[in-house]
Amino acid sequence: MDSLLGFFTALCSGIAAGCGVYYIIRALSGIELERKTTFEKPLPLLFKLVYPFLPIGRRIGSGKSFHTWQQSAEMHLAMCGYSNVMTPADFAGLRILFLFIGFAIIVMGVFSVHPMECIIVGILLGFYPTAWINSTIKKRHNSIMRALPNVLDLLTLSVESGRDLVSSLRDIIHRRPMDDLGEELLLTFQEIQLGRKRSDALRQMAKRVRQADLTATLNSIVQAEELGVSIAQLLRIQGDTQRAKRFAMAEKKANEAPVKIIIPVVLFILPAVFVILMGPLIKMIFDNMR
Repeated sequence: MDSLLGFFTALCSGIAAGCGVYYIIRALSGIELERKTTFEKPLPLLFKLVYPFLPIGRRIGSGKSFHTWQQSAEMHLAMCGYSNVMTPADFAGLRILFLFIGFAIIVMGVFSVHPMECIIVGILLGFYPTAWINSTIKKRHNSIMRALPNVLDLLTLSVESGRDLVSSLRDIIHRRPMDDLGEELLLTFQEIQLGRKRSDALRQMAKRVRQADLTATLNSIVQAEELGVSIAQLLRIQGDTQRAKRFAMAEKKANEAPVKIIIPVVLFILPAVFVILMGPLIKMIFDNMR
């Protein structure tokens, strides 16, 4: 009984210490000492471990049999902003390698002492690349949604002061800290500088990101240019609309927080409290029964 109580106490303490260290590191990493001109795209640790074998997976993923995987990877890599980090053939190769590693772990697990654990790990590894890219796209879309109202406000003030849309966009890009939305704006601005039509560059940005709020805003700007509507008034309306959406999303997440916090409380906090309060009493009962 003493060993069981000690195990649960050590487990809860380790989980609490790990969570504390994680959030401290996350908070320190968010401190910006100087403004970054580029936006880093880190790869997961598991991807880096598999990268030495990527040429094998790339050779297989480049075949015609995986053409559908390459098309899907091209779209998803553009949405998550990793199109300059890896090619569609690279991501298809990573998916193949992780499927092979997961299948190998499942096969070895069937003949091991703990087959169920090996099967679960193999399945998780097999679907890890797809889960990672979907999670990255979701985080990037949320980041763009949060930054969009502020960018629209800056554009509105700049356009109302007499600047045109392109020069206003250039000043905002150079003065804002680089983030996901700033990265897409910079790419669009570079396309316009290279001679691409402004409406085509904005449509390409919407097609590349595929975020609902950004797409609606860009389509409104393109239509306003084609119809001759005032850009400043349109930007102000879009800024108010996107800010209302962001506020509604924040309210929704705040209302969901009490429900979501039940799971960590039941799994981690209540067992530790139960062990601390009831442990000595249970130990005393067992000692008296002996």
